[in-house]
Amino acid sequence: MAVNRTEIAASPEDVFRVLANGWLFPVWVVGASRMRDVDASWPAVGARIHHSVGAWPALINDYTELLEWDPPRRAVMRARLWPIGEARVELDVEPTDGGSRVTMVEIPTSGPFALAPRPLVDPSVKVRNVETLKRLRYLSEGHAS
Repeated sequence: MAVNRTEIAASPEDVFRVLANGWLFPVWVVGASRMRDVDASWPAVGARIHHSVGAWPALINDYTELLEWDPPRRAVMRARLWPIGEARVELDVEPTDGGSRVTMVEIPTSGPFALAPRPLVDPSVKVRNVETLKRLRYLSEGHAS
């Protein structure tokens, strides 16, 4: 399980405006290279965003499904990237005096990714998610009024 935290100079509502726009997913999620589609019901629980990972021409098409949506506090997603596996991604947002504190937890749940030893997988996921949260911060702060 990889846990990352960041401070964002934007309200929790601003953070959730970014999360609610499924088309922004590859802008803030490291590894996602393009969007193919966003379910019309996004960000409803059960809705999916259809993305690709990798670089052309070696792209893997898969999707991420929203499991929990409680703005402006919590969002939980099931990120798929087969044949590598799946992960549960939890984003908890707390208000602070200067804006928000975002905690991101990524837990491999199935596939080879989940079977690999945690000391090998978690550090690389943690490093990737430092950049992911930095991108989320930039987008969220751009929404701030």
